[in-house]
Amino acid sequence: MDLATVDKLLTTTRTVRKRLDFGRPVPPEIIQECLEIAIQAPTGGNIQRYHFVVITDETKRAELSAIYKRAYLEVYTPERQAEASQTDPGLISSATYLAEQMHNAPRLVVACVESSGPAPAGPGVYASILPAVWSLMLALRARGLGSAWTTLHLRYEQEVAALLGVPDNIAQAVLLPVAYYTGDDFKPARRIPARQRTYWDQWGDTR
Repeated sequence: MDLATVDKLLTTTRTVRKRLDFGRPVPPEIIQECLEIAIQAPTGGNIQRYHFVVITDETKRAELSAIYKRAYLEVYTPERQAEASQTDPGLISSATYLAEQMHNAPRLVVACVESSGPAPAGPGVYASILPAVWSLMLALRARGLGSAWTTLHLRYEQEVAALLGVPDNIAQAVLLPVAYYTGDDFKPARRIPARQRTYWDQWGDTR
């Protein structure tokens, strides 16, 4: 493999909010192509429990986005937004922008996984969908599209299920707004180095 290309893909796939290009259509075949790649990700017990709902209808996109915005404003009240802006103004501005503009994204993707019923799914179940969602973001990024990993809509999961016709035995996991991104490239994010948080044989032993 070309490690430089692979490493760049892995280190520059970002959650994209303000740089989503809402004015450029996204062909459905590109979404389907990326999904076919994404499902090659590992699954729990090698059982294929994944499902994806791609929302293209303008009315449904608006309704789902309104649910997301309602959940966002419940969690990030004006007071909390002001407080968070003191430490990371760029992040809160970007997140608020997405909540207000998500309905303009040409595609919304809800990643789902088969569960045992209406009760909350356990962590083992999510092992069969979360790797695929990350692979989907990577496949999209490689084709010039951006996405944003969001979960706040899950506060109203049953309402979203009713909107999209999701059965009771299906748990929603992630909502991705998808669009082409503006600009040429992304940079690696600032992170605490892994070596500072990697322990060998016992907690705290960084060697």
